[in-house]
Amino acid sequence: MAKVGVLICQGCDIASSLDLGALEKAAGKCEGAIPARSVPFLCDDAGGKAIDETLALGANALVIAACSARFHTRAFVREHCHTERVSLRELVVASHEPNDEDTQMLAEDMLRMGVARAARVELPEPQPLPAERTVLVVGGGPSGIAAALGAARAGYQVVLVEKQPELGGWLRSWKRTLPSRTPYRDLEPSGLDPLVAEVEKHPRIQVHRNAQLIRVSGQPGQFEVELKAGEQQISTRVGAIVQATGWKPYEAAKLSHLGYGRSPDVITNVDFERMLAAGTVKRPSSGLLARRIAFIQCAGSRDANHLAYCSNVCCRVTLKQALWARELDPACETYVLAKEIRTLGLHEDFYRRAQEDAGIFITKGEVAAVELAGRSLLVRMATSQLGDNIELEVDLVVLATGMVPVAADGPAIRELRDARKALAKGDGNLEVVKATIARLEPHEGTDILGLDYRQGPDLPSLEYGFPDSHFICFPYETRRTGIYAAGCLRAPGDLESCRIDGEGAALKAIQAIEHSALGEAMHPRWGDISPPTFNLQRCTQCKRCTEECPFGTLDEDEKCTPKPNPGRCRRCGICLGACPERIISYADYSVDMVVRMIKAIEVPDELEEKPRILMLLCENDAYPALELAGFHRQRYSTFVRAIPVRCLGAINVVWLSDALARGFDGILLLGCKPGEQTQCHYSRDSDLMATRSENVKQKLKQMALEEQRVRIEHVALSDYLTLPTLIDGFVKRIEDLGPNPFKES
Repeated sequence: MAKVGVLICQGCDIASSLDLGALEKAAGKCEGAIPARSVPFLCDDAGGKAIDETLALGANALVIAACSARFHTRAFVREHCHTERVSLRELVVASHEPNDEDTQMLAEDMLRMGVARAARVELPEPQPLPAERTVLVVGGGPSGIAAALGAARAGYQVVLVEKQPELGGWLRSWKRTLPSRTPYRDLEPSGLDPLVAEVEKHPRIQVHRNAQLIRVSGQPGQFEVELKAGEQQISTRVGAIVQATGWKPYEAAKLSHLGYGRSPDVITNVDFERMLAAGTVKRPSSGLLARRIAFIQCAGSRDANHLAYCSNVCCRVTLKQALWARELDPACETYVLAKEIRTLGLHEDFYRRAQEDAGIFITKGEVAAVELAGRSLLVRMATSQLGDNIELEVDLVVLATGMVPVAADGPAIRELRDARKALAKGDGNLEVVKATIARLEPHEGTDILGLDYRQGPDLPSLEYGFPDSHFICFPYETRRTGIYAAGCLRAPGDLESCRIDGEGAALKAIQAIEHSALGEAMHPRWGDISPPTFNLQRCTQCKRCTEECPFGTLDEDEKCTPKPNPGRCRRCGICLGACPERIISYADYSVDMVVRMIKAIEVPDELEEKPRILMLLCENDAYPALELAGFHRQRYSTFVRAIPVRCLGAINVVWLSDALARGFDGILLLGCKPGEQTQCHYSRDSDLMATRSENVKQKLKQMALEEQRVRIEHVALSDYLTLPTLIDGFVKRIEDLGPNPFKES
């Protein structure tokens, strides 16, 4: 147990709102604490001197009771010493009545909780891994080329794997691209050949064409890669991976109502691009020049029955193709029929350029059908700016089909899909079908990478097939640490965004390698050097930790005992929350540590009519939102006691049962917003807590307590103004329920 020095700041209205003598006395009674002292301002030179004097008395851990840890982040840090911050300013003084009995009780409880935690923190020691300073880039299109060149220029070795005979991807089929520089009006040459030449000649880039990955195992810094290039089997080791395997067009065969498959003169934008590159625009049916061309935008996109999302670049590609067609044949008339025209970024001037062309007609509307009309095509618009039920006779229809990530399909996914269909229809040997589903269902994603992970052979994907990523905070991250998605595999985009993506993913790969060499986590707990430890002698092989880890950190042996891969770990604590035997802990975060914090809170008996509510809050959104509420001087009940947790999924049910057994009247669990727009830093916190809530309900039933005493809510960082209302509403509910009967024992 650490020897804890406690320092209380008098500034920021703390001294004028609280009895500091009582606070010092409360801290001094805590196990492991040396006598506490208050200082006028801990953030000035005198405060720094007071910290050093406290350490000279033998303290090897500090509790700084002052402002939020989001202020003065380095001022109180000392080498070989854990510093625990207690936010008296935001969570007590700014959000509650000054010089009030309940406010004082809150401050004393918070101080005791801080000492209880600091006394049990073990200073973690880094566990560096031998790191291979080589980046594997999968995919040789624009994003993969940018990633390979970016990493090589930074001094790292690169292994570039491309399944085709040539590098370039879709760009090899394109002669002209969207403008990438001011004034953003003129089409540009693709510029592919110089890039390919640089890749092939670069001394740090090893290119494998006609190649595919067979197996990837290991962890960041130490990935073992097996690939096949032609007839050659190759084994290599890399430190990190960039997957840039690109996209494919949405299946136009599903768009028969737009004429595809019923007339050869209905083609896709990819087909039309090849036609333009050949230098002439002709009707496939007759070989005659196409003089009237209709471009149908969002062909299957932004449609719940096809692709629910916008592919970002289709409108600009259509404008490019319309301008190019007019260049090849000035007599050509083009009609752009769109739900809306979306020209993102700096391409608004490119849109204006198309509008200035008298031969390009753009209207907003909804295309209902494309029908054959003799040798022509009849495009029917249900609604448009020109009115309803408009008909347009054209020679050629170009469907702007959307972009689908290659990762959205693959043998494993197709096999699982077919098996589910067979089960639904009752076809085939149902025992074999069920066995197939059982084998494939735990696996997420496709099988491009061939990952030797418990969770499956590839990157997990979102609803639309894009690899899972926290797009706002960590745009290149996936659920596989050290593996980064780039380009149209990650999100639809144009050539310039793919180039930026490739370079960005290469930088993340380099960071992963260097952090692995230091034994540090990359995100979201940047620089964390404390991977979990497992007391495997008590492991019951229940597989909860291996099944619930979102990041593939844990493998299993033949007896289902977890096999940690510390380089994959993101320190979320979900395994800690999952384990019923409590055998998992971190040096600075453990089940016992939080239990001690809960026990440090004084729970009044029922006669005092002062309920106690335990709040366990996600440290990434909910807890900062609570501090922001205080920073903005929002008031809420003094009956709540807040403990930050790494993730709502990192909550062990024992904390809830212990709190209820001690007489806490209610427990409020606050995590990130769920759903498609989730901002969870760990992907699954709210989902996991919802699953575990069933265990909580069972525990409440065993204890003969009402289910309403435990509540789960989802809070975004921006909810700091409404959070106090949520808290007060829950406190009111608990007051209506009455005191926890365990207060009597």
